[in-house]
Amino acid sequence: QVQLAESGGDSVQAGGSLKLSCVASRKIESKACMAWFRQAPGKEREGVAAMGAVGDTYYSDSAKGRFDMSRDNAQTTYYLELNSLKPEDAGMYYCGVGAPFCAEWDRVNRYVRWGQGTQVTVSS
Repeated sequence: QVQLAESGGDSVQAGGSLKLSCVASRKIESKACMAWFRQAPGKEREGVAAMGAVGDTYYSDSAKGRFDMSRDNAQTTYYLELNSLKPEDAGMYYCGVGAPFCAEWDRVNRYVRWGQGTQVTVSS
C-alpha cells in the first residue's frame, strides 16, 4: 500500500500564499487519482483539487483561479499551491489516492489511502 505524507502547512495572513507537498512512497497506480481535501473543525472533509494520471487537473469552485496542483517528474510528489488565501481556506489539508480516472474526484469515499494531514491557518 502506498504511504502518503503531507507537509508545508503554516499560519499565514489573508492574501498570503503557501505551497503544500504530498510525498508518496512510490508512484501511484496508473489509473488512480491524487487529490487534496481539506477539513475545518466541525465540518466534513471537502475536495479542493485532484490530478489524474495524465496530469489532468480538477478544482473545486472555491479553488479555481487561486490554487494550483502540480507534481514532480517522478510522479511521487504532488503539490498544492495556495494563493490569495482567505480565512475560510483554513483547515487540515489531506492528500488522498483513489478515485480511478478521477471520476467523482471530490467524494471522500472514492479514496482508499490518506496522509496524516498538514494544518493551514489563515488569519484575517
